[in-house]
Amino acid sequence: MRLDKFICKSTELTRTEAKKVLKSGEVRVNNEVAKNAAMQVHENNLITIDGQQLSARGSRYYILHKIVDTICSNVDEIYPSVLHSLEVDKAFDLHIAGRLDADTTGLVLITDDGRWSHNVISPKKQCQKTYRVWLRSEIDDDKLSALVARFDSGLQLQGEDSLTRPAILTRVEIDNLVDEASYRSEVLLTITEGKYHQVKRMFAAVGNRVVGLHREQIGKITLGDLAPGEWRELTEDEITQFS
Repeated sequence: MRLDKFICKSTELTRTEAKKVLKSGEVRVNNEVAKNAAMQVHENNLITIDGQQLSARGSRYYILHKIVDTICSNVDEIYPSVLHSLEVDKAFDLHIAGRLDADTTGLVLITDDGRWSHNVISPKKQCQKTYRVWLRSEIDDDKLSALVARFDSGLQLQGEDSLTRPAILTRVEIDNLVDEASYRSEVLLTITEGKYHQVKRMFAAVGNRVVGLHREQIGKITLGDLAPGEWRELTEDEITQFS
């Protein structure tokens, strides 16, 4: 963990304030003055400010049901950050483990544990993310099997050197649809990586267009009955999935 982040997790100081304290020479790591905010430290290191030993608070883990026209960023841009919806102390010290576009809704995981979020987003970890996708053009039943095979084999995206990892494309059960007219234009897609605009680009690669996108699941974690804009802490079992 970065030294400035450790200080923030051990005190009420902001990241900016922590850097000022570091520059003043008041911080020691294992009895040696430390001024480099990016210095990597561990919980077993002796870290003090003016002789007072610091002890980092435990990491935090949340799930949020993202609404449209919000962004997965720690800085507001054209749209506000999803972190405004999180009513916790120092929400903007957290980060998003797997971002969604502004026009995409659904499941977002938020934490201050860098190793944990790496396990969520790293393609090497093969973490499955499932999306409900609404398409401009309907997929006829007689073409579905061939399309499923193409997604399973990997697709060549524009600007990419390699194929996408195998993805699982399935038809949404008709009982879960509002009306039968949606049957041929609504699918579920499960991927294990997170390239830029990946889901939209995958359907573009097969001649279709995504007109609506909603993330339903990451690993075994689902939104459940969490309403749009609502959030909660993750359970211990949910956290340990990616520990």
